[in-house]
Amino acid sequence: MANLYRDVLETIPTAAIVVDGTVRVKYANRAFRAHFRTDADRGSLRDVIACPEREGVCGKGVKCAYCAMRALFADAVASGKPAFRKLILRRDEGDLALRIKVVPMGKYFLGLIDNAYETELAREMSSAQDIQQRLLPPAKSGNGTPYSFMYIPCREIGGDLPDVYSVGGDTMGALADVSGKGISAGMLSAFVRAGWDRSEPSPARAIYGLNLKFQELNLDERSYVTVAAAHIEEGERRIRYCAAGHNAPMLLKSRDGIDEIVMNAPPVSTWLPDFTYEDGTIGYERGDILVLLTDGVTESRNARGEEFSLERVEEILQRSDSAETFIERLKAALREFCGTFSDDLTAIAFDLK
Repeated sequence: MANLYRDVLETIPTAAIVVDGTVRVKYANRAFRAHFRTDADRGSLRDVIACPEREGVCGKGVKCAYCAMRALFADAVASGKPAFRKLILRRDEGDLALRIKVVPMGKYFLGLIDNAYETELAREMSSAQDIQQRLLPPAKSGNGTPYSFMYIPCREIGGDLPDVYSVGGDTMGALADVSGKGISAGMLSAFVRAGWDRSEPSPARAIYGLNLKFQELNLDERSYVTVAAAHIEEGERRIRYCAAGHNAPMLLKSRDGIDEIVMNAPPVSTWLPDFTYEDGTIGYERGDILVLLTDGVTESRNARGEEFSLERVEEILQRSDSAETFIERLKAALREFCGTFSDDLTAIAFDLK
């Protein structure tokens, strides 16, 4: 019968732990071990919950008096009645919040964590956020073209992917916006980062290569990626660019106002799998500002349903004398206009020299 109970506990999704009257663990099921990221299914409480305190004997140390988990089981042992508590366990990687109920079962006590799945999901989401943050370009440019950018995901995981890097001694800027939101969008944006050829100097060929790799995913027509990329060729004072279903790049010319670069090309998708993308070129002068942005910026709506619009972006750009000024003013204007956002907001601006 004991083996039957153990087999049942091992298969349930609820994290469960069984201790005796001395708070020594007799058994911790698979969900519990996964929650605390430990292989120990019995022994001292310290080993099973992966307690960071390793000095002395578990339960006898000075810090053990402050162990919330041990105190909860001790209450149940002393009273012989069920005990419930919300606990926060301190961990180096972040606090672990959980709700646990302890039920007396003769000489043993069963602890059940009813939010183990939600807590584990939140922890994994936090790890995914950290990974996605590491995919962002550095906050400051190195020796290439100076730039500034904003990245505001509407959920924990975003579907926009800005990138700035060097190719052949020049600066390349790329901005992708994947369909969907949340985890699925984050996975697709990770694919874009892995599938983008950073050694390719031609934006069009880089997009074409990404499109070929996208076909291998065999996704349906609801999944797609819009991309805009620009190769800033400082020696020729020229921008080589390509946009695939994306907001057109904008160039603020210090003398002549704003040029909106128009391109009619489909996004990376299964719609036109063999489409051949082509580069366009435009000259620039020192002091001009190049901007790449996603449609989340222009299509953000306020409480009255009004779109922020491309015109508002252009008005802010015309009043800005640097990439950094433009990005800071754009962020402030969006927050004042919209308050909250229903789509990811991303923009990159370059100070051309």
